[in-house]
Amino acid sequence: MSKSAYKYMGEAYRKPRHGAHAELYRQRLIQWRAEPVITRAERPTRLDRARSLGYKAKQGYVIVRVRVRRGGLRKQRHQRARKPSKTGVLKITMKKSIQRIAEERAARRYPNLEALNSYWVGEDGKHKFYEVILVDPAHPVIQSDPKINWITHVQHQDRANRGLTSAGRKGRGLKGKGKGYERMRPSVHQNWKRRQGHNVKHFQGPRRRE
Repeated sequence: MSKSAYKYMGEAYRKPRHGAHAELYRQRLIQWRAEPVITRAERPTRLDRARSLGYKAKQGYVIVRVRVRRGGLRKQRHQRARKPSKTGVLKITMKKSIQRIAEERAARRYPNLEALNSYWVGEDGKHKFYEVILVDPAHPVIQSDPKINWITHVQHQDRANRGLTSAGRKGRGLKGKGKGYERMRPSVHQNWKRRQGHNVKHFQGPRRRE
């Protein structure tokens, strides 16, 4: 059975440092490191991944490449006496993924566009690179397209910061279903309020143990 062109593209990016495209991947990383943190791209680097996430080569769609630092949180080491295991410096990561940070920064740079989705395109020793698919809700082509004009509705505003993208839903625990996911919907926040009862007027969050 013959493979499609998108199938070959996907296989080439499974191990980009090995194979026929290794040198091209290395040259791209060198070029991307020299560019600004947020750069608009003419076309998607991974066309197969972009198409699967909703991209179309038509007016109203914008591709933005974002460079984000990789690794855990940068914590300052304590100067006072303390056990090394209690310093709390290493192996500390955020609940929010680096991909979501890239989407939020792209949405902040282009406030008139909405973040549709994003995908990984490369990484080196210090940074990760993501391409974010942005859509212009005010563009006539987007408004007349029945497959994408849902993004013009008011409930889809500020998608990146509200965790409505694919990476955002994954970070909120909404990718799974069934046993073990009962308290993840509609959100962890709202589920806690619902379990406390309907008389919660001013929500201040769960109380910490003293």
